[in-house]
Amino acid sequence: MLYIMRHGETDWNKERKLQGRTDVALNEKGREMAREARERYKDVKFDICFCSPLVRARETAEILLEGTGVPIVFDKRLLEMKFGIYEGVNGGYDDPECPVNVLFRSPEKYKTPVEGGESLDELFARTGEFLREEVEPRIAKNENVLIVAHGALNCSIICQVKDIPVEDFWSCGIENCKLKRLV
Repeated sequence: MLYIMRHGETDWNKERKLQGRTDVALNEKGREMAREARERYKDVKFDICFCSPLVRARETAEILLEGTGVPIVFDKRLLEMKFGIYEGVNGGYDDPECPVNVLFRSPEKYKTPVEGGESLDELFARTGEFLREEVEPRIAKNENVLIVAHGALNCSIICQVKDIPVEDFWSCGIENCKLKRLV
């Protein structure tokens, strides 16, 4: 089985700031969400957890899997999508004049990333490589694999696994600390 989870809440989530690759820690509510998830999903058994090396995902995975002995493997291919110069911008999701907003309103039209950003094609290429190299062989051996990562990154994995068109990219979103079973 393949499971995926988004990290717990950060102050930037609360403030609706684009985080991207900026390494923002969980806030106390985010840590509590991870503790609640540990209790809620205690009967789900994982053989391995692959995790983004960003602190918000790392801390979520460590809290979630505390005391289970499940190995956590950090992989740079699970870093969040780069939002370039718009990382840390407050209200970028809501401002129709913000160029990165094309990604949120019409993802199929987001062909050229903002300065310092990443395109969906680049995101899909690295997550697709990760799925082929790390996940598919383990699923073939009937292992239970958990991925703990980020909003856009998780959507790219879900789109590929479920064959969802890029137009529906954001329909794959997962709430913070919710577990989604994919296959």
